[in-house]
Amino acid sequence: MKKLFINFSLDPKKDILSGVTVALALVPEAVAFAFVAGIDPLVGLYGAFIMGLVTALFGGRPGMISGATGAMAVVMVHMIQKGNQVGLSLENPIDNLGLQWLFITLLLVGAIQIAAGIFKLGKFVRLIPHPVMMGFVNGLAIVIFLSQLNLFKQTNNGISSWMNGLDLLIMTSLVGLTMLIMYLLPKITKKIPAALVAIIIVACITILAEIEVSTVGSFIIDGGGKGLEGSLPSFQFQIFDLFHTMSNHWSLILSTAFLLAAVGLIESLMTLNLIDELTETRGSGNRECLAQGSANILNGLFGGMGGCAMIGQSIINVNSGGRGRLSGLIAAIALLCFVLFGAPLIEKIPIAALVGVMFMVVIGTFAWSSFRIIRKIPISDAVVLITVSAITVWQDLAIAVIVGVIISALVFAWKNALMIRARKKIKSNGTKVYEIWGPLFFGSVQNFNSKFNLKTDPENVEIDFIESKVSDHSGIEAISNLAKKYLKAKKNLKLTHLSPESITLLLKADPKLNKIIKTSIDDPRYHVVTDLMDSEV
Repeated sequence: MKKLFINFSLDPKKDILSGVTVALALVPEAVAFAFVAGIDPLVGLYGAFIMGLVTALFGGRPGMISGATGAMAVVMVHMIQKGNQVGLSLENPIDNLGLQWLFITLLLVGAIQIAAGIFKLGKFVRLIPHPVMMGFVNGLAIVIFLSQLNLFKQTNNGISSWMNGLDLLIMTSLVGLTMLIMYLLPKITKKIPAALVAIIIVACITILAEIEVSTVGSFIIDGGGKGLEGSLPSFQFQIFDLFHTMSNHWSLILSTAFLLAAVGLIESLMTLNLIDELTETRGSGNRECLAQGSANILNGLFGGMGGCAMIGQSIINVNSGGRGRLSGLIAAIALLCFVLFGAPLIEKIPIAALVGVMFMVVIGTFAWSSFRIIRKIPISDAVVLITVSAITVWQDLAIAVIVGVIISALVFAWKNALMIRARKKIKSNGTKVYEIWGPLFFGSVQNFNSKFNLKTDPENVEIDFIESKVSDHSGIEAISNLAKKYLKAKKNLKLTHLSPESITLLLKADPKLNKIIKTSIDDPRYHVVTDLMDSEV
C-alpha cells in the first residue's frame, strides 16, 4: 500500500490547480472524440473520468493524464457503425448495438493490455530509437494543431463552414489573448497554473462583455449532443441477444480489440517516455499496461468510451506543476463534477480559450531542435524522423511508430552486417588463422561466408572468434555449415574462443563438431538469441 501512493502529491496546491486546469481541457476533447467515434458525448466524458481515475491511482507514471483519445476513436468508429447497421437490420431492431459491441470489445482490450503488463512487454518502449521519439512528438504536435483548426468552423442550419469576418477576428483575438497570458504569467509567478488563469480571464471577458462566441455548450449542441449536464451512465441489454448478434462478426470485434489495445499501449507508453524526459524521472511501463487494461475493462462494464494516455493534457498537467498522482485524481473527479454539478458554468467557457491552451501545448510539444540537428544526424535517422512525423499525421501513431522502429532496425542490421571482418595470418607451422571481428547474425552471414577460400586454404585452418560475437541462430548455422564444408574437404579445422552457449548449440546441431572445437579459460561468455536456448532456460 505504501508503494502504491509514492509520489501521490509532491506539491498538493500545484497538483489541485493543475488538475482543475486539465479537467477543463478534457471536456471538449472527450466530447469531440465521442463525436468522431459516433457515440453520445456523455459516453466519452465518462470514459475519460474512468480512465483518468484508475490510471491516476494505479498507473505507472504520476502526473500523466489518460482519457478518451482520438487515436482510439478513429479505430473504433468502423466497428460501431457496423454494429448499428446490424442492429437496425434485425427483425426486432436494437438501438445503439454498435455501442454495446464497443463495451464488449473494451473488455477484450483490457484483457490484452493486462496480459502485456503481466508479461512485462511495457519495457520494450525503452527500445524505441530517439529519431522515432522525435518524429512521434513532432507528428503528434501537428495532429493536435490540425485538430484545433476544426474549432474555427461554425455551424448554421446543419451546415459547417469556416469562420470569417467579425467571428474570425473575435476567435483569433481570444485565442491570442489566451496564449499571451500563458506566455507572460510564468515570468511573473509560477505559483498558479497559467492555463487556468487564462481560461478564467477569457471566460470572464466574454461573459461580462456579452460577446457571442462558440462555447463548450454550443460545441456539444452543434455536434448533435443535448448538453453537458447528465447522470451516471446506465444501459441494459440481453446478454444472449447481444452475443447472438456478434456471432457472425467476431473477427471484426477481435481485430478491433487487438488494434485498440496496441494503439492504446503505444500511445500511452510513448507519452510515458516523453513525460519521463520532461520530469527527469522514470515511470513503469508494465504498471501502466496493467492500469490501462483495468481502466478499459471498467469502461466496458460501466458504459464508458475507453481510452489511453493523452499527450496534450499530460503536458498541460506537467507544465502547470502537476507531478503527483493527486493531479490526475483531481482532474478525473473535477471532470465528473463538471458533468454532474457544474455544467451551466463549464458550458459557458469559450472554445477559443481552450484552443489557445492547446496551441501553447503544440508549441511546447514540438521538438524545435529537430530543425537544428536535421543536417547533423545520419541521413537514415533524418529519414526516420521525417517519416514517423508524416505517418503520424497521415495515418495514426501506432502505424508511425511501428514503421519507424522497423526502418531503424533494418538500418541497424544493415550497418552491422557490413561490419564483419576476417583478418588472415599464417602461423609458423603453416596453419592459416581467420581472426573474425564484428557481430555474426542473420544480416552478416553472407559476408561472413565470403571471407573464406576453401579451395586455396592449407590443410590446417583455425577460425578465431575472440573479437566476434555470435548473436543468433543464423550465426550458429553459418558456423556449423562452414565447418562441415572444411571437414568434407578433408581439412583440419579448429574453432576457438566461442562462448559456452555457442558451443552447446553447435553440438546440438552436430555432435561430431566436438572434435574441432577448442576451449580455453579466456573464452567469452554471452548468450545467443535462439529458440533452442530459450527452451533450455
